[in-house]
Amino acid sequence: MVKRKKSDKKKKPIAIIVIAVAIMVLFLIRLYEVITPLIREKVFNNGIMGPFFTGWGLTDMGNALLSSVTYLILSVTGIVVLIGFLRLHRWSWVLLMAWTGASLVISLVDYFYSHANYVVMASNVIIAFALNIADVQAIFSIRRRNGTSL
Repeated sequence: MVKRKKSDKKKKPIAIIVIAVAIMVLFLIRLYEVITPLIREKVFNNGIMGPFFTGWGLTDMGNALLSSVTYLILSVTGIVVLIGFLRLHRWSWVLLMAWTGASLVISLVDYFYSHANYVVMASNVIIAFALNIADVQAIFSIRRRNGTSL
């Protein structure tokens, strides 16, 4: 009989994979939100044509570009956080928890005052619950294995 080598690596809980999938869903939604305003303003057909400002306000083109750039930054930041999260860096857990909380607040405001994005809300709730599992917090050194905080 052949003996198997014991691995020194910690086994990742399934919640890590669930969080990674939820982050990827949010990434794809944000990429959609990058492209949609540009398509609506026909940037891919006509190019970027000004003006972008009228007095103190933005034109439709300026608003589309601002929205697209903002969602592009969020998308790239999400991928950086995902890489750090899968490499089990503590900073990624802290950043993801803060980001999820802020995103939930923004989603709730959108829900009450404009149009709600239910997929984003559901993904954020899943991430928030999964980040608070004791095994996940222990892996990221947020909580000790016996359940006490650090």
